[in-house]
Amino acid sequence: MNKTIIEKTIETMEELRNNSPLTHCITNVVTVTNCANAVLAVGGSPIMANAPEEAEEITGISNSLLINVGTPTTEQVTTMLKSAKKANDTNKPYVLDPVGVGISNIRNETPINLINESKPAIIRGNLSEIKAIAMFFDILEECTKAKGVDVAESDIINEDTLESQGQLIKNIAEKLDTTIAVSGPIDIISDGKEVYAIANGDAMMSNITGTGCMLGCILAAYTTVTEPLLAAITGTVVMGIAGELAAQATIDNKQGTGSFGIYLIDELSLMNKETILEKANIRKL
Repeated sequence: MNKTIIEKTIETMEELRNNSPLTHCITNVVTVTNCANAVLAVGGSPIMANAPEEAEEITGISNSLLINVGTPTTEQVTTMLKSAKKANDTNKPYVLDPVGVGISNIRNETPINLINESKPAIIRGNLSEIKAIAMFFDILEECTKAKGVDVAESDIINEDTLESQGQLIKNIAEKLDTTIAVSGPIDIISDGKEVYAIANGDAMMSNITGTGCMLGCILAAYTTVTEPLLAAITGTVVMGIAGELAAQATIDNKQGTGSFGIYLIDELSLMNKETILEKANIRKL
């Protein structure tokens, strides 16, 4: 009997906890602590390294790689390129999070060079970021411009736009030969063949910095135990449900966004089969 997508998600979640593989996270200075704690909370083992001199060594001993261009420097970009090449050369998956692509030259050139030189297993971002990537690779003729690192209002995914945006993401994933994970009020994930929508999460997640960065690292951790599409679905569902539960705990205890951030890590660490079965909201488009 074929397993359902939720059953596969649960297996992936449990396998990561059982194996605790090493994920090399090259992420931004704003969120590095939260990212490390998020990987630990879902059962992975993070290592954060930015020096070009050790890029290949660290990637060589790791099981997967996350590259986040949120606060790029010339030195860090060198590390990113070396690490991505090493990951490809050693058949290790890497996740690319092109934060703020479309708003500056270094944020544009870095993802383009990474994709051209070393194919990512997953590209994760909001719809404005993914459309910017597609434009650079001549998949789209134009794209909407993000507001800083946030999604443009016209790119917010809702029920009315879900089918058309799902088809767009499928086309981009197929053309780039990768899995695309788009975050929004409804998340869209596609490997160019199948498209899934995930309606978990809470608006409070956008009120603290780093939830997208944390998600990117979590996706990279899950790529160590399964193929990219399922890794992206699992990470997105786990993060979304944790956000819902953390928001409810924050409201129940009459607390604010600082407490929400702590509850979010708590809920990631407490995630289990029963919670996934009760809360997961995944559908195939």
